[in-house]
Amino acid sequence: MSEPVNRRHFITTAAAGTAAVALTAAGAGTAEAAAPAPAAASRKPKALTGVRPFPLTAVTLLPGAFQDNQARNTAYLRFVDIDRLLHTFRLNVGLPSSAQPCGGWESPSTELRGHSTGHLLSGLALTYANTGDTALLDKSRTLVSALAACQAKSPAAGYGEGYLSAFPESFFDRLEAGTGVWAPYYTIHKIMAGLVDQYRLTGNAEALETVKRQAAWVDTRTGKLGYDQMQRVLQTEFGGMNDVLADLHAITGDSRWLEVAERFTHARVFDPLARNEDQLAGLHANTQIPKMVGAMRLWEEGLDSRYRTIGENFWKIVTDHHTYVIGGNSNGEAFHEPDAIAAQLSNTCCENCNSYNMLKLTRLIHFHAPDRTELLDYYERTLFNQMLGEQDPDSAHGFNIYYTGLAPGSFKQQPSFMGTDPNQYSTDYDNFSCDHGSGMETQAKFADTIYTHADRTLLVNLFIPSELRWREKGITWRQTTGFPDQQATTLTVASGGASLELRVRVPSWAAGARAKLNGTTLADRPEPGSWLIIDRRWKTGDRVEVTLPMTPAFEPTPDDPDVQAVLYGPVVLAGAYGSGAGMTMPRLDTGSVTQKATNPLRFGATADGESVTLLPVARVHHQYYNVYWLTGEPPSPPPAFAAWHRFDETSGTTAADATGHGMTARLTGGATWTTGRTGGAVALNGTDGHVALADDVLAGAGAYSLATWVRLDGTPATWTRIFDIGTGVTANMFLTPVADSGKLRFAITAGGGGAEQRIEADPLPTGQWVHVALTYGDGTAVLYTDGREVGRNTAITVEPVHFGNHIRAGYLGKSQYPDPYLKAAFDDFRIYGRTLSAQEVATLAQS
Repeated sequence: MSEPVNRRHFITTAAAGTAAVALTAAGAGTAEAAAPAPAAASRKPKALTGVRPFPLTAVTLLPGAFQDNQARNTAYLRFVDIDRLLHTFRLNVGLPSSAQPCGGWESPSTELRGHSTGHLLSGLALTYANTGDTALLDKSRTLVSALAACQAKSPAAGYGEGYLSAFPESFFDRLEAGTGVWAPYYTIHKIMAGLVDQYRLTGNAEALETVKRQAAWVDTRTGKLGYDQMQRVLQTEFGGMNDVLADLHAITGDSRWLEVAERFTHARVFDPLARNEDQLAGLHANTQIPKMVGAMRLWEEGLDSRYRTIGENFWKIVTDHHTYVIGGNSNGEAFHEPDAIAAQLSNTCCENCNSYNMLKLTRLIHFHAPDRTELLDYYERTLFNQMLGEQDPDSAHGFNIYYTGLAPGSFKQQPSFMGTDPNQYSTDYDNFSCDHGSGMETQAKFADTIYTHADRTLLVNLFIPSELRWREKGITWRQTTGFPDQQATTLTVASGGASLELRVRVPSWAAGARAKLNGTTLADRPEPGSWLIIDRRWKTGDRVEVTLPMTPAFEPTPDDPDVQAVLYGPVVLAGAYGSGAGMTMPRLDTGSVTQKATNPLRFGATADGESVTLLPVARVHHQYYNVYWLTGEPPSPPPAFAAWHRFDETSGTTAADATGHGMTARLTGGATWTTGRTGGAVALNGTDGHVALADDVLAGAGAYSLATWVRLDGTPATWTRIFDIGTGVTANMFLTPVADSGKLRFAITAGGGGAEQRIEADPLPTGQWVHVALTYGDGTAVLYTDGREVGRNTAITVEPVHFGNHIRAGYLGKSQYPDPYLKAAFDDFRIYGRTLSAQEVATLAQS
């Protein structure tokens, strides 16, 4: 078993290890040509400063998982009825439509309607380019013409020249007035990007004219806005408007489009990134990522290098400090505090659109920094674990999920707000979402980054069965591999020949990589995070076999090293738990992880004393699964009387623990001393004031009680907290005076918000001291106010012992979530490591 690999260490060591191993081979077909080359030190390879992509027409996926996903997606693209997607476009400009409306975010009443048509345009174009499917080309032309017809009717419908959307232009009036609207430029971007793809990939001239007219409308609409008003507009998600306008400049050479693109420079987000400051916490994640793709494109189109700095700083910040083991980011679609990974596990982690856009950004950076293998290591991690696994393999139409959840006992599904069966992926028409749309593109463009090239250098970036036809060089390469089930890949010259430098990425995880040229083992051993380089004249039949050793490794989370994920090479292994819903995070015996099969890949392990099967997370479907595990020894239970804060201090910022256990609390923000019910108390200002409890105050507890006097000063906001103790949003227990139901609620979870077990009761009175207590033992939790039982749950299965080895977040008046702070006063707060009886609670309430 290898030592734990820290996620940031994985990125950093890859960046540091980009020195290449250079091998030369003279001639072709001779014994000398197949012999090992001189040592790398004798010939330093030339550094590459930039590479270019191959067109999708040059790369064909061969049989394997990626081709299977593409085929299912292609079947959907052939199937989907464009008249149904055009329905709201036509009605919007007064054209007739008898088509059945779509559901989800394409319903006639949803403000984001129309975005999926843009994704469809791109998906059709990408698939045609990669497969040559002429039926999709015909469908594309019909769809573009129908959209052009809608655009032509816009002035008669009262809209501006060039306007093209499925919703009225008045949405932009609302946007500019700041009166509230979903994300109109987001939809406009998707349509424009789809039209650009249709022009670039299918040669559709009508698509170019249509998107130019739409861009002119954007120019007119934004050109009348002052800087401050435009910046307010940019607070609403706008997709990659800067990106698509940069593309128009690249196509037309018209500098007008760069001027319009720069209007979408969002200063609030861009300025801190230009200074390499991480101010992402609280921002909607996928709102930001397309902006960064656009920033890189503006720099590529000749604008200031500041844009490149912004894009690259963003990539580094996100991959180093906001990325989960599968390569995805965000919890509940938002960025959170840096390095909060174990604390931010839920079934709404890792929105797939985010990773779709992060891969686009990674690809752009790779073009200009090809020696940085950590870029491709990240790309590989995300592609093989998240993107390949977002599609349902049992669906003929390649249905996708929205999130790839990472809480204990997650399940791949559409989120509840899409109104679907909780055990269901997307459907043909009923639940269109942004991830349904980006999925149509993701599964269509797997071939775009497997290979890149410089003038006479071929880079093999990814290990995916495929064939590359490099027409300019007159050579065709075929890559055959069973990766990741097979720890090797073989590159064969299928036809032709050329004098070329071949560079094969040696991933950061591949210690001990070896290579053979035409059956002869090469002497040099390329280091992890480098390139294997062979420069020679290649001929038909030449074969390079690269062995990429994979061993199990454990990646700890940065905020809790005892919470770890299991990897095999770049592949994240997930515990397959079948119908085991409602899980707490299992405790894994790391020494028990053993490979059981190679093809298909399967491991076994022991967790919580029971056997569990570990599979690549991308292959786990239609069952509950677990990715992050507790490791190490569980903590000892807390003492019977764990902490007692009388709050009788009158100065300073610490609150003593009267039990003598040293569990000192700390007054933070606007928390001050005041007069209590008896003696002193602490007052919280409702803005940022709270009491931070000592670490590990309930760590290891299987029974517990909490009791305090609290005075609510005014009507509390929803989701404020009386107490909140846990490790973050993944595992916590809290008491809120006002839940979304309007009631007092106690909740405990070890699997994120969707797995809470609860008690509710009538709200507390305000402006007076009330005694509140919560007791738990043997599966029963009881809630008391003023010594009287007001709620009970006899089916509690989660305990603080399930939170992990440490509990480093405990508060009075503050939430683990970005909820409002409580305005209140607290007196005599007690924590017990046992279950108080009803009589004991009554006695406390009378004291």
